[in-house]
Amino acid sequence: MTREKASTLAGKVYALVRSCPSGRVTTYGWLANALGLPRGGARVVGWAMNETPSDAHIPAQRVINSKGELSGSWAFGQKGRMRKLLEDEGIVFDAKERVDLKRYGWDPARDLSPEELARVIGDDAQPAPVSDNLLRLLLDDPASPFRIVPDTERAGE
Repeated sequence: MTREKASTLAGKVYALVRSCPSGRVTTYGWLANALGLPRGGARVVGWAMNETPSDAHIPAQRVINSKGELSGSWAFGQKGRMRKLLEDEGIVFDAKERVDLKRYGWDPARDLSPEELARVIGDDAQPAPVSDNLLRLLLDDPASPFRIVPDTERAGE
């Protein structure tokens, strides 16, 4: 994983999120699957979403966890802001403060044709800035599918 590849990957994540229609939500895992990311890919999507540029017009509120919960809501600056943005789009929360993914879920691998998906995440997807922290997570975090495992760790397996 290089900074250039990380930039391309983040750009594809953001392109998919921009494609999620208003009034729908998607999950970190669905995005990772649509991008062909291996196990641990949902976390990679989360790391990229955590670095969403504020001026990039990305509807980050539409990305939630696989339980229908607003796991990234702290990134919106004030309590309740992410939920309010979703409610303004017509999304209803249940008594447990979850979104019904069967009703509101948008899975790009299911809801886009293969041609549409290829167009959204194709070679013309705009690369995105990548921080040193994101690159470090991609390369070093034990949960990263891109982590380079030193030979000393491999020997202990």
